[in-house]
Amino acid sequence: MFNITNEIKKAFNGDAWHGNHVMQTLNNVNPESAFSHFVPGAHSIAEIALHLTAWTEEVTSRLSGKPAAEPAMGDWPMPESRTPKAWERIIFNFKIANEELIRLCESIKDNQWNDEVKSERNPALGTGVTNAELLSGLAQHHAYHSGQIALLSKF
Repeated sequence: MFNITNEIKKAFNGDAWHGNHVMQTLNNVNPESAFSHFVPGAHSIAEIALHLTAWTEEVTSRLSGKPAAEPAMGDWPMPESRTPKAWERIIFNFKIANEELIRLCESIKDNQWNDEVKSERNPALGTGVTNAELLSGLAQHHAYHSGQIALLSKF
């Protein structure tokens, strides 16, 4: 079977087809600009990075067998502070979240990738989304937001 875990590895810190992987994109951000809102109404780079971490943690939770829910951190968490040290912590937490997800994915058996993610509303029915689709979606989510971060870091 196709190894879906490789897709998240590539999006996170591997040889991503779309360009720089997310870690490289984040590491290229000037810490002083990470918290700036360059586009009116748009999120800052730090907010996008926190959003990526929140959803990475939620995917890990779902793949662990917990029902689908809003991320524990919320969908769009706000930075606790706006310092270079806070930016380092945001990148570190994103890295840890992805490493934990990859460790979990490497323990999932091939026949479990087609299992449905549990639904919070009705755990017996499931969400209609398989574990493989969930992880594939997260890899796409990483690529999408990595592109946003790359554009915003040019300001």
